[in-house]
Amino acid sequence: MELKDKILRKEERIALQLRELYEEAGYQFLRLASFEDYRFYLEQKNFLSGGDVIKFTGSDGRLLALNPDVTLSIVKNTPSGASRQVYYNENVYRHIRKSDEYRQINQVGIEVLGEVDQETELKVVLLALQSLAKIGPGKLELSHSGLITAILDLFSTPLRGKVFTRIKNKNLPELAQVAMEDGVAKERIEQMIAMMKLSGDLFTMLPQVESVVADWPAAQKAVTELAQVVQALQEVALPEKVQLLFDLSTVNDTNYYSGLILQGFIENIPQALLFGGRYDGLLKALDKSQQAIGFGIHLDMLERCPDKPESKATPWLNVALPKGRMGQAVYELFRDAKLVSGNLLDDSRKLVFEDKNKQMRFFLVKPSDVASYVEHGAADIGIVGRDILLETKADVIDLLKFELGKCRIAVAGPKNFVVDGTRPLRVATKYPNITRKYFANRSQPVDLIYLNGSIELAPIVGLSDVIVDIVETGNTLRENDLAVLEEIDTSSARLIVNRASWRFKKASIIEVAEKVSETK
Repeated sequence: MELKDKILRKEERIALQLRELYEEAGYQFLRLASFEDYRFYLEQKNFLSGGDVIKFTGSDGRLLALNPDVTLSIVKNTPSGASRQVYYNENVYRHIRKSDEYRQINQVGIEVLGEVDQETELKVVLLALQSLAKIGPGKLELSHSGLITAILDLFSTPLRGKVFTRIKNKNLPELAQVAMEDGVAKERIEQMIAMMKLSGDLFTMLPQVESVVADWPAAQKAVTELAQVVQALQEVALPEKVQLLFDLSTVNDTNYYSGLILQGFIENIPQALLFGGRYDGLLKALDKSQQAIGFGIHLDMLERCPDKPESKATPWLNVALPKGRMGQAVYELFRDAKLVSGNLLDDSRKLVFEDKNKQMRFFLVKPSDVASYVEHGAADIGIVGRDILLETKADVIDLLKFELGKCRIAVAGPKNFVVDGTRPLRVATKYPNITRKYFANRSQPVDLIYLNGSIELAPIVGLSDVIVDIVETGNTLRENDLAVLEEIDTSSARLIVNRASWRFKKASIIEVAEKVSETK
């Protein structure tokens, strides 16, 4: 009986097409168990990302885990020295700490375990390109974990997590500042920033990257390995629907990956849906002698992708502005930069404003929601305070810093306050994540009280000992006999960018960033 295409959901249809593609390429289908011994994932937690493992007690008393990662299970169940070329279509299960939700993720992908040479890498990259082409117009980014490692090795160990985040978010000014404060050589800082700025067509960018790292041996080795694959790609036919890119913000976990890195995007899907690369380090950690490469595709993301996306010669740029003074001030920057007309926001009853000539659309949203609109793709870019980024940990590109909205994130309380070491410190705040992290780093137990306004009132009426809040002038604190006790961080307005929008609308985004930079 022939299955009618129209009764299949998009992810089901694509899954069948991908299975056919992998079968024709010589891969064997592999079915995994839905759960494994929890101790295995606990021992390999450094190789897990994206959320906590969901565990339960089996009928025999063993602690089991719903499978959170396909590759780990495949490697675990492959004997040392054995060669495998497999594909899978599995559900993985994760507890997402950020949203505190449980998720089932439908994933399809391939894994090659054994000897991985240049020809094998080329074939995997081609399969990734062909896989994206089955889904729709896309971009496949290639990078190399050795480039990230070369940068991280310039820094002292305690700073590497902070550096990794700034690379991923393309936050170049703060990356350079951290490097200078840590004593990184000026020459290396210049090379690092120059390499971070190179973003675009892979065949155009790679020669420029090679030039930048010419006297940087660690980075040069990684670029040479990447260049060998790129040269091979130039000699074969590539799918027309998918463009190859280079961008150093393709920084998949360096614990996991040990060479070539792949990341794939599809038009109208707000986040990357293909992840992969070389992961020899994982096999070594599990006492396996093979090399390995592969990729996975998150099929559940396809529900965000229309079957027939709108066709526009020049896509509109969607901008999320915070309501209030900051939003108005930023809009005036756009107006002064001649990016939009001057009276677009005059109708105070509207929430969406369109400039058809400039093909820009503005949304007015609560300041605390801007990062969510951008992260999830409703807006391509947004203006948000750094305090919100630190609190929400939004997965966005932090492209540009404004002087607007400058303030401090601080602990404040009565002027002569002394901590009572016999009990947890009672802290009122609308920044619970910032607060927990700050006091945890000081080994100070706290009792958090979440408030959404009039935070200064809490210590006055005895609700809390101190508060954590943003402080601009400090006038409100002084008028209520309070003072800044400790500074946690600084904040100002930031221009943030959706990761997929950066790949598909980069020219428009760079034009906006450059023009407002000249005006601000």
